[in-house]
Amino acid sequence: MSEGFTAYYDATTQRPPRNTLLVALARFAAPGFAVDLGCGEGRDTIELLRRGWSVLAIDAEAEAIARLRGRPDLPQAATLETQVTRIEDARWPRCDLVNASFALPLVAPEAFPATWQRIIAALKPGGRFAGQLYGGRDGWAGRAGMTHHDRAAVTQLLAGLEIELLEEEESDSVTPRGQAKHWHVFHIVARRPAEPDQRQ
Repeated sequence: MSEGFTAYYDATTQRPPRNTLLVALARFAAPGFAVDLGCGEGRDTIELLRRGWSVLAIDAEAEAIARLRGRPDLPQAATLETQVTRIEDARWPRCDLVNASFALPLVAPEAFPATWQRIIAALKPGGRFAGQLYGGRDGWAGRAGMTHHDRAAVTQLLAGLEIELLEEEESDSVTPRGQAKHWHVFHIVARRPAEPDQRQ
Protein backbone atom coordinates (compact mmCIF):
# COMPACT_ATOMS: atom_id res chain seq x y z
CA MET A 1 0.00 0.00 0.00
CA SER A 2 2.74 2.46 0.91
CA GLU A 3 4.37 2.30 -2.52
CA GLY A 4 1.05 3.16 -4.16
CA PHE A 5 0.54 6.11 -1.86
CA THR A 6 4.03 7.42 -2.55
CA ALA A 7 3.02 7.92 -6.19
CA TYR A 8 -0.22 9.55 -5.05
CA TYR A 9 1.60 11.99 -2.76
CA ASP A 10 4.07 12.86 -5.49
CA ALA A 11 1.18 13.67 -7.84
CA THR A 12 -0.88 15.75 -5.40
CA THR A 13 1.59 17.65 -3.21
CA GLN A 14 1.34 20.87 -5.21
CA ARG A 15 -2.43 20.78 -5.65
CA PRO A 16 -4.62 23.37 -3.91
CA PRO A 17 -6.94 22.61 -0.99
CA ARG A 18 -10.25 20.97 -1.78
CA ASN A 19 -13.20 23.21 -2.62
CA THR A 20 -15.36 21.61 0.08
CA LEU A 21 -12.85 22.74 2.70
CA LEU A 22 -12.79 26.26 1.28
CA VAL A 23 -16.59 26.44 1.29
CA ALA A 24 -16.68 25.32 4.91
CA LEU A 25 -13.96 27.73 6.01
CA ALA A 26 -15.74 30.66 4.40
CA ARG A 27 -18.70 30.05 6.72
CA PHE A 28 -16.73 30.26 9.97
CA ALA A 29 -16.41 33.62 11.67
CA ALA A 30 -13.09 32.70 13.31
CA PRO A 31 -10.53 29.87 13.34
CA GLY A 32 -11.11 26.91 15.61
CA PHE A 33 -10.01 23.30 16.04
CA ALA A 34 -10.19 20.95 13.05
CA VAL A 35 -9.64 17.24 12.53
CA ASP A 36 -8.34 16.32 9.07
CA LEU A 37 -9.12 12.66 8.42
CA GLY A 38 -7.01 10.97 5.78
CA CYS A 39 -4.87 14.10 5.60
CA GLY A 40 -2.44 12.69 3.04
CA GLU A 41 0.53 14.93 2.33
CA GLY A 42 -1.35 17.85 3.86
CA ARG A 43 -2.87 19.99 1.13
CA ASP A 44 -5.94 20.73 3.32
CA THR A 45 -4.10 20.72 6.65
CA ILE A 46 -1.71 23.40 5.41
CA GLU A 47 -4.61 25.64 4.39
CA LEU A 48 -6.21 25.24 7.82
CA LEU A 49 -2.95 26.06 9.59
CA ARG A 50 -2.32 29.01 7.28
CA ARG A 51 -5.67 30.44 8.36
CA GLY A 52 -4.84 30.09 12.05
CA TRP A 53 -6.68 26.87 12.84
CA SER A 54 -5.38 24.25 15.25
CA VAL A 55 -5.34 20.86 13.53
CA LEU A 56 -5.21 17.20 14.40
CA ALA A 57 -4.14 15.48 11.17
CA ILE A 58 -4.80 11.74 10.92
CA ASP A 59 -3.64 9.28 8.27
CA ALA A 60 -3.02 5.54 8.13
CA GLU A 61 0.27 6.04 6.31
CA ALA A 62 3.33 7.13 8.30
CA GLU A 63 4.77 8.54 5.07
CA ALA A 64 1.83 10.96 4.80
CA ILE A 65 2.50 12.38 8.26
CA ALA A 66 6.23 12.60 7.58
CA ARG A 67 5.58 14.48 4.36
CA LEU A 68 3.15 16.85 6.08
CA ARG A 69 5.61 17.65 8.86
CA GLY A 70 8.40 18.14 6.34
CA ARG A 71 6.54 20.51 4.04
CA PRO A 72 8.39 23.80 3.46
CA ASP A 73 5.07 25.69 3.60
CA LEU A 74 4.18 24.39 7.06
CA PRO A 75 3.63 27.56 9.14
CA GLN A 76 6.30 27.85 11.83
CA ALA A 77 3.81 28.82 14.52
CA ALA A 78 1.35 26.09 13.56
CA THR A 79 -0.59 24.25 16.23
CA LEU A 80 -0.45 20.78 14.70
CA GLU A 81 -0.91 17.33 16.20
CA THR A 82 -0.75 14.13 14.17
CA GLN A 83 -1.82 10.50 14.45
CA VAL A 84 -0.87 7.52 12.33
CA THR A 85 -3.95 5.30 12.37
CA ARG A 86 -6.81 4.19 10.18
CA ILE A 87 -9.87 6.43 10.23
CA GLU A 88 -12.10 3.73 11.71
CA ASP A 89 -9.64 3.26 14.60
CA ALA A 90 -9.01 6.95 15.23
CA ARG A 91 -10.29 8.85 18.24
CA TRP A 92 -10.37 12.61 18.58
CA PRO A 93 -11.87 15.27 20.85
CA ARG A 94 -14.80 17.52 20.05
CA CYS A 95 -14.03 19.93 17.25
CA ASP A 96 -15.35 22.73 15.09
CA LEU A 97 -14.64 20.99 11.80
CA VAL A 98 -14.12 17.45 10.57
CA ASN A 99 -12.52 17.50 7.12
CA ALA A 100 -12.37 14.23 5.17
CA SER A 101 -11.40 14.93 1.57
CA PHE A 102 -11.91 11.76 -0.49
CA ALA A 103 -11.03 9.68 2.59
CA LEU A 104 -14.27 8.17 3.91
CA PRO A 105 -14.87 5.87 0.90
CA LEU A 106 -11.77 3.98 2.08
CA VAL A 107 -13.57 3.01 5.31
CA ALA A 108 -14.94 -0.54 4.97
CA PRO A 109 -18.75 -0.91 4.90
CA GLU A 110 -18.84 -2.77 8.22
CA ALA A 111 -16.95 0.05 9.95
CA PHE A 112 -18.59 3.00 8.21
CA PRO A 113 -21.73 3.46 10.38
CA ALA A 114 -19.79 3.71 13.64
CA THR A 115 -17.19 5.96 12.01
CA TRP A 116 -19.85 8.33 10.70
CA GLN A 117 -21.56 8.45 14.08
CA ARG A 118 -18.21 9.32 15.68
CA ILE A 119 -17.73 12.17 13.19
CA ILE A 120 -21.14 13.70 13.86
CA ALA A 121 -20.89 13.23 17.63
CA ALA A 122 -17.52 15.03 17.66
CA LEU A 123 -18.88 18.20 16.07
CA LYS A 124 -19.59 21.04 18.45
CA PRO A 125 -22.89 22.88 17.93
CA GLY A 126 -22.31 25.00 14.84
CA GLY A 127 -19.48 22.72 13.74
CA ARG A 128 -19.16 21.40 10.21
CA PHE A 129 -18.30 18.32 8.20
CA ALA A 130 -16.59 18.80 4.85
CA GLY A 131 -15.68 16.00 2.49
CA GLN A 132 -16.71 13.49 -0.14
CA LEU A 133 -18.61 10.23 -0.43
CA TYR A 134 -18.58 7.99 -3.48
CA GLY A 135 -21.79 7.10 -5.32
CA GLY A 136 -22.93 3.71 -6.53
CA ARG A 137 -21.97 4.39 -10.15
CA ASP A 138 -18.38 5.20 -9.26
CA GLY A 139 -15.80 3.17 -11.15
CA TRP A 140 -14.54 1.67 -7.90
CA ALA A 141 -17.97 0.53 -6.68
CA GLY A 142 -17.79 -3.05 -5.51
CA ARG A 143 -14.14 -2.96 -4.54
CA ALA A 144 -13.48 -4.84 -1.32
CA GLY A 145 -13.03 -2.58 1.69
CA MET A 146 -14.63 0.50 0.12
CA THR A 147 -17.97 2.13 0.91
CA HIS A 148 -20.30 3.67 -1.66
CA HIS A 149 -23.68 5.37 -1.18
CA ASP A 150 -26.62 6.24 -3.39
CA ARG A 151 -28.24 9.65 -3.01
CA ALA A 152 -30.94 8.36 -0.67
CA ALA A 153 -28.29 6.96 1.65
CA VAL A 154 -26.36 10.23 1.59
CA THR A 155 -29.53 12.13 2.45
CA GLN A 156 -30.13 9.78 5.35
CA LEU A 157 -26.59 10.26 6.64
CA LEU A 158 -27.07 14.02 6.61
CA ALA A 159 -30.41 13.95 8.41
CA GLY A 160 -30.35 16.36 11.33
CA LEU A 161 -27.58 18.46 9.79
CA GLU A 162 -27.94 21.73 7.91
CA ILE A 163 -26.77 21.03 4.36
CA GLU A 164 -24.68 23.93 3.07
CA LEU A 165 -23.29 22.16 0.01
CA LEU A 166 -24.38 18.92 -1.63
CA GLU A 167 -23.15 18.50 -5.18
CA GLU A 168 -23.37 15.21 -7.06
CA GLU A 169 -20.69 14.84 -9.73
CA GLU A 170 -20.28 12.25 -12.45
CA SER A 171 -17.34 12.55 -14.80
CA ASP A 172 -14.74 10.57 -16.66
CA SER A 173 -11.14 11.53 -16.06
CA VAL A 174 -8.02 10.04 -14.52
CA THR A 175 -6.85 9.37 -10.99
CA PRO A 176 -3.80 11.20 -9.59
CA ARG A 177 -1.84 8.11 -10.61
CA GLY A 178 -2.96 8.57 -14.22
CA GLN A 179 -5.50 5.72 -14.41
CA ALA A 180 -8.76 6.24 -16.32
CA LYS A 181 -11.78 6.28 -14.00
CA HIS A 182 -15.48 7.10 -13.91
CA TRP A 183 -16.15 9.30 -10.88
CA HIS A 184 -19.46 9.42 -9.03
CA VAL A 185 -18.89 11.71 -6.08
CA PHE A 186 -20.97 13.61 -3.54
CA HIS A 187 -19.26 16.81 -2.39
CA ILE A 188 -20.60 17.77 1.03
CA VAL A 189 -20.49 20.58 3.55
CA ALA A 190 -22.95 20.17 6.43
CA ARG A 191 -23.36 22.00 9.72
CA ARG A 192 -24.45 20.67 13.08
CA PRO A 193 -27.21 23.02 14.27
CA ALA A 194 -26.26 25.41 17.01
CA GLU A 195 -27.88 25.03 20.39
CA PRO A 196 -30.86 27.32 21.03
CA ASP A 197 -29.91 30.80 22.18
CA GLN A 198 -29.98 30.79 26.00
CA ARG A 199 -30.61 34.40 26.86
CA GLN A 200 -31.26 35.55 30.40
